[in-house]
Amino acid sequence: MFTGLVQQVGTVRQILAKDACKQFVVAANLDARDRILGASVAISGVCLTVTDSDEQSFTVDAAFETLAVTTLGRYAPGRRVNLEPALRVGDALGGHLVSGHVDGIGTLRASIPRGDATELWFDTPRELLKYIAAKGSICIDGISLTVNGVDERGFCVGIIPHTWTATTLADRRVGDPVNLEVDLLARYVARLLEVGQDTPGITTEGLLRAGFVPATKGATP
Repeated sequence: MFTGLVQQVGTVRQILAKDACKQFVVAANLDARDRILGASVAISGVCLTVTDSDEQSFTVDAAFETLAVTTLGRYAPGRRVNLEPALRVGDALGGHLVSGHVDGIGTLRASIPRGDATELWFDTPRELLKYIAAKGSICIDGISLTVNGVDERGFCVGIIPHTWTATTLADRRVGDPVNLEVDLLARYVARLLEVGQDTPGITTEGLLRAGFVPATKGATP
């Protein structure tokens, strides 16, 4: 598990094509305990396993399915990536619970300056829209962010200057793809609603009475 709080930005130093997978060598100075053999590291939101490391870099393998459903298959040497080692028991949960299992690929639709901050709009795969709600959580390229608004195509988030400079978001341009992971709680609530169609006691009306508030649509740029 992860929190979506990026600890540092690394750089893809080398990519080696292997049988049905790719090996990535990432330049980064991770703490020794975070890069031991078998350790999990989220690379721009994708949970991968360390297979080798030294003080200046670590190596991971991404198999065919990971390459197909994430943006990793499009990376080239020199690409900057967000890094977060796995959460440990007792660590502060400053973001939200993130599994590192990408749900889909979004596309940056618009980048709008808002004073010192920046508003970003992302187009989202239609099947993920039901999990995204205003004031809810979303993970974009491994970054835990709060949804500011939603529309029929996707959602927007507000980026403060620290997040802009401490992650790779400043590298993204309109049309660029990003890894998306929806909130785990939203996914389970949606599943309960599906099951609840045939199970007495789990209904939309019951959830509303319990205090769940449906998302409202925001303005579209």
